[in-house]
Amino acid sequence: MKVYKVKGKFRMGRRRTDWQDFAKEVVGYDEESAKEKIYSLLGSKHRVKRTNVKIRGVNEIDKEQVENAYIEDLLEREN
Repeated sequence: MKVYKVKGKFRMGRRRTDWQDFAKEVVGYDEESAKEKIYSLLGSKHRVKRTNVKIRGVNEIDKEQVENAYIEDLLEREN
């Protein structure tokens, strides 16, 4: 499994102009699975529909660059 940093924005609130920036680290097999994970996380946590999420970039990062403690723990267990 690889670690990806996904950046983008999502619409939050009732007004159409309220956009919130995000940058999240996720684990996935490829870039497409990382995007799907982001849609799932934002949908479950913030009740955001996929059409209200705009992903700007998906970059694979090295295991040494991971900042999320949960993902670091997953990577340690994998080895």
